[in-house]
Amino acid sequence: MMKENRAVRRRWRLFVERCRASAGRPSLTWRELLHRHRLLAIAGTAAVAGVLLFDAWVATCAFNGCPSAAEIRAFRPPEGGRILDRDNRLIGRMRYIRRVNVELDKVPEHVRQAFLDTEDRRFYAHDGVDWRGFARAVVHNVAAFDVREGFSTITMQAARNTFIAERRALERTLGRKLIELRLARLMEQALTKDEIFELYLNAIYMGNGMYGVEAASLDLFGKSVAKVDVSQGAMLAGLPKAPSSYTPRRSRDRATARRNVVLGLMARSGHLSPERLEQARKRPLTIASKEWRPPQPDDSYAVDAVRHLVDSVLAARGLTGSEVIVHTTVDRDAQRAAGRAVRRRAESIEREAVNARGKSARGIEGAMVALDPRTGDILALVGGRRFERKAFNRAFDAHRQPGSAFKPFVYAAALSHGFTPASLVNDEPVRVEQDNRIWTPANYGDEYLGRITLRTALMKSANSATVRVSRSVGEPNVVEAARRNGITSPLRPVPAIALGALEVTPLELVAAYAPFGNGGYRVEPRLVRRIESVDGRTIWEQATERRAVMDPRDAFQLTGMLRGVVDYGTGSAVRAYGVTGPVAGKTGTTNEGADVWFVGYTPTIVAGFWFGYDTPRQIAWNASGGRMAAPAWAEFYRQGWQDNETGDGWTPPDGMVSAVIDAETGLLAGEYCPHQIRTWFKPGTEPTEYCHEHDWDFYDWMDDFRGQLRDALKKIRVRF
Repeated sequence: MMKENRAVRRRWRLFVERCRASAGRPSLTWRELLHRHRLLAIAGTAAVAGVLLFDAWVATCAFNGCPSAAEIRAFRPPEGGRILDRDNRLIGRMRYIRRVNVELDKVPEHVRQAFLDTEDRRFYAHDGVDWRGFARAVVHNVAAFDVREGFSTITMQAARNTFIAERRALERTLGRKLIELRLARLMEQALTKDEIFELYLNAIYMGNGMYGVEAASLDLFGKSVAKVDVSQGAMLAGLPKAPSSYTPRRSRDRATARRNVVLGLMARSGHLSPERLEQARKRPLTIASKEWRPPQPDDSYAVDAVRHLVDSVLAARGLTGSEVIVHTTVDRDAQRAAGRAVRRRAESIEREAVNARGKSARGIEGAMVALDPRTGDILALVGGRRFERKAFNRAFDAHRQPGSAFKPFVYAAALSHGFTPASLVNDEPVRVEQDNRIWTPANYGDEYLGRITLRTALMKSANSATVRVSRSVGEPNVVEAARRNGITSPLRPVPAIALGALEVTPLELVAAYAPFGNGGYRVEPRLVRRIESVDGRTIWEQATERRAVMDPRDAFQLTGMLRGVVDYGTGSAVRAYGVTGPVAGKTGTTNEGADVWFVGYTPTIVAGFWFGYDTPRQIAWNASGGRMAAPAWAEFYRQGWQDNETGDGWTPPDGMVSAVIDAETGLLAGEYCPHQIRTWFKPGTEPTEYCHEHDWDFYDWMDDFRGQLRDALKKIRVRF
């Protein structure tokens, strides 16, 4: 064995010596030679690995993943995305993009030929890369020692303006060009030539903010590309090379010269006769006087809020929202009616305030929210008197005192603690210690009603009575009732909370009213139902959320009390403006008349309106929610929702009993009680005694009769 090893080493030394002799170099040891071969092997391996890595980089489009054949076939140049209302009607765009996609067969033959002759004469002959054009460009550029000619085909330009537009379109690197070539080959495999050509014509930038031939034609000539003549088609085909330089809106002379170049190319290729060429060149370049703007649907605070929500949802997923389909909960007709109601009522309040105060009252703002109390779906949303994109949205973000619009939560707490609509409370001046001071809340106009029922107290918005109810129930329980229903703003359990001494947003207050009308369920407001990609794949969706927070019997009783507010109380303006059917609601007016509210609801909608100044100050000395805000609710409901109303109203929950009571005493109504009303009670809480205050008395009747007869005789003597 040792002899064999020595023989091997001897042969190796001989081999090394021959290598040294042949190289004419100083002698190297066999270890040094082995090390040198190892370095060569490593270098070779690294070179192979580099080639493989580069190939993988190109094959995967810079490791970002190349689009699949299905994605290429499904791609459409973005028109700004679509925002749809609850009935799938277009109400807005995610982005403002000046593009209108057009089918290839709607583009005239002479326009198509102008683009082919100018941009890629061999488009229908090559497979995405024109190697002849590549060789020609190399020769010309080398001869000029500069980059004078490119070799991009229509397929490569389509790839550049679509799949890599957002990531690498501004780069001028070899890497981007290689990715462009890769995508061009993929597009040639997935699409027909006509499909690629159509994609190109819709994707390319045409100057002046326009994308695609249809938008450019509408902008420059005021008509569809289907109606342009040869001269105008040549102008369009001349734009892609340098859109900002050749647009006729910047320089008519440069644009005309470029158009004539394109016409010459068309004649050279045999697509224009000398006569037609001469006619087209002599034709003056006439441009539309106004720039074209894509028709925008009803842009609104609701649509703006949708954009903001969708952008945040998609950003969290690493996506962009330029070309998605957004299914919202908004009702287009309700949204339009809401915007009109806020605008018109704000103008009317300004006129009223001027008359009342004798000086200008400019600057009144308004906000409203309407949602479906059964699901929480936002049906309409107005964040200000005049819409501006990304403006302050008062419906979502303005915190203002609700005033008496908060009182239903006081009475909800009372009902849950054993009170009934027929319970009596004293409505006389009250003194309350608060923060080491004596607080003396007064009724509107300093009018007091004495001993009244809870139903009457809420119907007349009696401050003193409400404070007494709140004190009896306990302010912490009032806070808890408001919290359960959805009020999330800070709440202090102080006596003044009974009259709305807190700040809430319109959305917050309206959503908190929903349990009153839906049987006691708190709902989470929802603006977007789902977001889809252009191929119909669901990217994100939100389900409805609701949970029980009130005894349904309490909710039904409170709704009955709030119906009285609309039918006979401070909210009766709703009826005066022609609203019929079952409606419940509450007005709200803050101290010094700085804020006016009305929140009203039916079985299918709850909506709230607020009006005031952004910097709180008195609207007018006689400002009130019933006179200034309730009419806006009535206008909105009649014009935007009443036709959607179904059913006859609210159905009492199982287990309740009804009784006809006297509205003044809360006792069972007697035969002669003048104001009788049917009221529902939890079993065992209904009144059992009859009212006798209005019983008929013969002697009282005779006294009244004598007085009336005496007055009649006096009138007769005066007359004759």
